[in-house]
Amino acid sequence: MTHLEPAQRIHELSAALRVADYHYYVLDDPQLSDAEYDALMRELRGLEAQHPELINPVSPTQRVAGVAAAQFAKVTHPQPMLSLANAMDEAELHEWHARVLRLLGPDVPLSFVVEPKIDGLAIALRYEEGHLVQGATRGDGTVGEDVTANLRTVRAIPLSLRVPTELALPLATQIEVRGEIYMGRDDFAALNQRLEAAGEKCFANARNAAAGSLRQKDAAVTAERPLRFFAYAVGPVQGVNLTGQWQTLHYLRALGLPVNRDAQHFDRFAAVVAFCHEWMARREQLPFEADGIVVKVDDFALQRELGVVQRDPRWAVAFKFPAREAVTRLAAITVNLGRTGVLTPNAELEPVVIGGVTVRNASLHNADYISERDIRIGDFVTVKRAGDVIPYVVGPVLHLRDASVQVWHFPSHCPACGTALERVEGEAAWRCPNFGICPAQLVRKVEHFVSRGAMDIAGIGERQAEQFVSAGWISDVADLYALNAESFAGVEGYGPKRIANLLQAIEASKQRSVERLLVGLGIRFVGSVAARDLVRHFGTLDALMAASESDLVALEGVGPVVAASIVTFFQREESRQLLAKLRAAGLRWEREANEDALSTSLAGKTFVLTGTLPSMTREQAGALITAHGGKLSESVSKKTSYVVAGSSAGSKLTKATQLGIPVLDEAGLRALIAA
Repeated sequence: MTHLEPAQRIHELSAALRVADYHYYVLDDPQLSDAEYDALMRELRGLEAQHPELINPVSPTQRVAGVAAAQFAKVTHPQPMLSLANAMDEAELHEWHARVLRLLGPDVPLSFVVEPKIDGLAIALRYEEGHLVQGATRGDGTVGEDVTANLRTVRAIPLSLRVPTELALPLATQIEVRGEIYMGRDDFAALNQRLEAAGEKCFANARNAAAGSLRQKDAAVTAERPLRFFAYAVGPVQGVNLTGQWQTLHYLRALGLPVNRDAQHFDRFAAVVAFCHEWMARREQLPFEADGIVVKVDDFALQRELGVVQRDPRWAVAFKFPAREAVTRLAAITVNLGRTGVLTPNAELEPVVIGGVTVRNASLHNADYISERDIRIGDFVTVKRAGDVIPYVVGPVLHLRDASVQVWHFPSHCPACGTALERVEGEAAWRCPNFGICPAQLVRKVEHFVSRGAMDIAGIGERQAEQFVSAGWISDVADLYALNAESFAGVEGYGPKRIANLLQAIEASKQRSVERLLVGLGIRFVGSVAARDLVRHFGTLDALMAASESDLVALEGVGPVVAASIVTFFQREESRQLLAKLRAAGLRWEREANEDALSTSLAGKTFVLTGTLPSMTREQAGALITAHGGKLSESVSKKTSYVVAGSSAGSKLTKATQLGIPVLDEAGLRALIAA
């Protein structure tokens, strides 16, 4: 449970997810397991559902993760590889069971199959006439990556299946086997020792090692890695009739595929609960990393009757192990400065391993959090990874405190520019009010301005933003448009090709829509949806700049807080100077007539988006809706025409169901547009 204010907590969650996405999709160096990532995303979606005014256009919820990497061919799964809903404690596990009974009826005999939830990489193996013909990663559940050549090097995966004579069942003519690629604890330790001895980068945990090893461009590298495999399910099957999960596991084992021998079959749900608690206590004894227990209704006919909600089957649930924690010494407290001037305290720790990850830094949330818990520098503190993901300091271990500890005081002045900090009454956050000059804020503003959801300037990230600011090349984001080849003359790392690409990207951004420019300005509470509505109503930035708070509040979805934030931004002298420079640089200043209009098929209808769609980000889905005349809203009400829901949809879907509002998936949305 976090004690952070919503805006600060959303900032932390978004930052952690962006780092995870970068390492996973760009660097092929995943930092989080799928389950860890889902836990983090779940909390972020929940907070954004409660506070829609805080949704940022670059939030990880506004985009779809899991797109196949360009280096591998794309594979469309014949049946979606579903995700799993989570039960975070025993109470939620009983709630899942109660829902199953309500749907099937209390008199339907039920049995369950339970298996440790292996912390690895989900894959699908397609066999035809008993021979392996293709292997693919899960990807986004609909489209994955063809890694057949790499999977063929994994010795645990048979290239040819056995005939299952002991079960008196035929060999399937076609079968898709689903399972997990993973690395055992001992194998992982040995691999890291070899990498360290060779002077190469070590992996943070076994999940990272398995995912990174499988997704190598060179299959020879994969062959050298100690990868293992467990089969746990099937997709499409031809030539054999399988009626349940327990039978399927026996069938897979008979085919010569490794199956987790810790799987169990129970006829009583009380035994399922006991098994979950037993394995929660024994998790460290497993030869592999596991982050929970998967519980499934055994009978396939009952599974089909229960069906699927979005992309989570009603017939299965993942019982999550509790967050891991450890005790270590708090070496120092530093503060991080964001683009809105908020300072967030951060704990620098003596390194400690929690859940297979070495933790050196953890969140301290805000000044009140530190003072309320009397956390001091030098204390031994309890550190927990929420959802086995985000480390944060729970509090001091008082019986270990000695006389050497030091009380820490929140700074009174900005560490970057020396300006006296301010704190708005009723808020926990301290801010640097030096919006126009503070260099640390400027770095964050540049990062936001060039981000994909705003001006989308490729080639500029955190490192470049820091370099541009520290070198004095820019004093605001408008100065990016004054850069030229001479600006980089003699600067290490900037050759002719890189300079040309960077300047071309900056020039191309001038053609971005005015609503994306509005997003890039970083006005507090103005995300992509608000920017779109504001631009559609006012048409030009000049008209928006001249709007009063009463003009803004008159718009649906704009409250007093948002209106005040917009007016305050445009009234600042530094904002007006910035806008004048951006206009002079040639950026688009007004919305073109019928911009992006494709049809009016959705005219008069209001849509709310929630969850992750299979092939579009929520930003793309929103653009599609508005392009066909529809209107977007951040909250569900009686005025909502449709809720478009993807996987892991949150409270918005629940409210839509309660109000009887029609719910569409992505296919339903496209069908409505085409109607």
